[in-house]
Amino acid sequence: MRAHPELAGKAAVRGELTAESTREQSGAGLNLCTPEEFDRLQSLNAAYNQKFGFPFILAVRGYDRHGIISEFARRLENTPQQELQTCINQIHRIAQFRLDDLVSA
Repeated sequence: MRAHPELAGKAAVRGELTAESTREQSGAGLNLCTPEEFDRLQSLNAAYNQKFGFPFILAVRGYDRHGIISEFARRLENTPQQELQTCINQIHRIAQFRLDDLVSA
């Protein structure tokens, strides 16, 4: 989980995401963030990492950047145990989306 890239994080800015992650984050509009939204995401990333010790993980398909920011802020209220389970569930969703894409291609 610690190796998962941050949403709109440094790896995205440097163009170091996998093709899948780039497509997913762009599909959610994270590449269109205003400077204020980008700053908010950076702040949320830092607070989340500080509280939980791993990056925020969300299967972004079906979200726009406003929904992602809202979900990010909401999940910061979770307990570490709740968030660990939520992240595991999100990793499963990401894997399922990607597997579905491969099978339907």
